[in-house]
Amino acid sequence: MMEDTVQPDLKKSLYDEAEKELISITEGETNVTALMATVSCILSQKFDYYFWTGFYVVDPQKENELIVGPYQGTLGCLRIPFGRGVCGTAAATRETQLVEDVHAFPGHIACDSRSNSEIVVPVINGDGQLIAVLDVDSVEYGSFDETDRVSLETLMQRIFA
Repeated sequence: MMEDTVQPDLKKSLYDEAEKELISITEGETNVTALMATVSCILSQKFDYYFWTGFYVVDPQKENELIVGPYQGTLGCLRIPFGRGVCGTAAATRETQLVEDVHAFPGHIACDSRSNSEIVVPVINGDGQLIAVLDVDSVEYGSFDETDRVSLETLMQRIFA
């Protein structure tokens, strides 16, 4: 389903369904890897315009560096320094990055050249620490909007805080 065909109301209802499913499935689970794998799977299956869906986790061994975590899609970059590319910018600023054209983003890292738009949401745990970023790519330009941003930020808070 291309972004152009996803009506805002349908997109919102799909996010509502995904959130209900994820809350039900993950209730009581505390293992972060299991949670990330489950979130990646459900979101990837729910949204046809998601080309790559997954997490880059803050590496406990290397300060200010992300390492690839659970994901669905083609091969991801193994490591991303804070401040580099869309994921690194989201990690450094702790702010969601919504990018209509990744090729115009300064310092963009092309893990897969087929990706054209992206949204990256910081994942903050209950102690207020950045533990990861959720990265979602699309082959279409301009796939992500405020509905995606609000829904994904809310979901990350519900699952990981």
